[in-house]
Amino acid sequence: MAVYAEGMPCWVDVTLADVEAGKRFYGGLFGWTFEDPGIDERARTRWSGRAGQVTFVNALSDAKKVAALAPKLDGRMPTAWGVYFATDDAAALARKIRDAGGQMVTDPLPVPPLGTMAVAADPGGAVFGLWQAGSHAGFEKRDQPGSFCWTEVYARDKDRTDPFYETVFGFQGFDLDLDEPGQDFRMWSPAGAEPGPDAAIGGRSVMGDAFPVEMPDHFLVYFVVDDCDGAVSKTVDLGGRVQAQPFDTPYGRIAVLTDDQGATFAVLAELPESAETGEAAKTGEAAETVEKVETAEKVETVETAETAEAAEAAGRAATAEAGEAAETAKTAETSAAAEPAEPAESAEPAQSADSADSAEVAESGEVAERPEPDRPRETGT
Repeated sequence: MAVYAEGMPCWVDVTLADVEAGKRFYGGLFGWTFEDPGIDERARTRWSGRAGQVTFVNALSDAKKVAALAPKLDGRMPTAWGVYFATDDAAALARKIRDAGGQMVTDPLPVPPLGTMAVAADPGGAVFGLWQAGSHAGFEKRDQPGSFCWTEVYARDKDRTDPFYETVFGFQGFDLDLDEPGQDFRMWSPAGAEPGPDAAIGGRSVMGDAFPVEMPDHFLVYFVVDDCDGAVSKTVDLGGRVQAQPFDTPYGRIAVLTDDQGATFAVLAELPESAETGEAAKTGEAAETVEKVETAEKVETVETAETAEAAEAAGRAATAEAGEAAETAKTAETSAAAEPAEPAESAEPAQSADSADSAEVAESGEVAERPEPDRPRETGT
């Protein structure tokens, strides 16, 4: 079983009020099929509080696991996609996160036999998950149609965000020369790799004036599709919304979409190799790309920000009064990220569910707006 290297995005999940509806939407959009994750019954009962309850489902593309869908155990949880980063030692990484100024939303918890999950928030409030592999390493398919290909965090204070991720995961940062006032994008390469687009596994963008002040820091996840415009049409037919109409970038044609329950994500149809221009061209178009997405999502962003804020407040209240119950929900969600994808009930990492804390705010916000910078091809491990 291949295991992802430290700091590599290894799983994504989405927290939904109606998982069955989510299966119809994503099955129709990406052609995904779904299966039960096969969680230990004792662990399942601990997370959900009820024996035999399904905590989440794995999404498969070409019979390979690519994501998870998890139910919201609490209506106050945000509806959002979350990303999980691989680690060999979740407990040690949790300590490093705290030392670097972040916080743990859910401390490391075993999800037998899948692995160990945790949910954290960076200094700006952006929520993400940690996954220590057991029987579930993470993506079985990526960078191909119907699967994950990229993620980036949208932050307000880059001077606080950049040092955090580079300290916690050892990322090598590379700033793109966008040549546009107010546009700022930084790519992350794994520890030991040469900084730059070729080795980039994710990135950081700065939220500009297009984002309402209420919008919290958040992550955006991307999925590869064969036809970006076709994916947009399908999304609308399935009851979803278009946050940013298709636009071309040096890395492909991108659109930002929201499903029929409110979770936001991006799709990317890669350009033929012959169409890719080179580093200079890619860098030159980055600023325009970011600006297009920010403008297109501005209205939707306001709505998202409000939702995120409400989710965060609710999450904090739930945590304070629910104690173990809140931890349980978060555990399920995060667990889902490791296999499926839901908060509170996910057996794998489920960033969304865990956002019930301050995490919720970040997650929810993510859904509505994300300016898109140059997206380098993410490398797998």
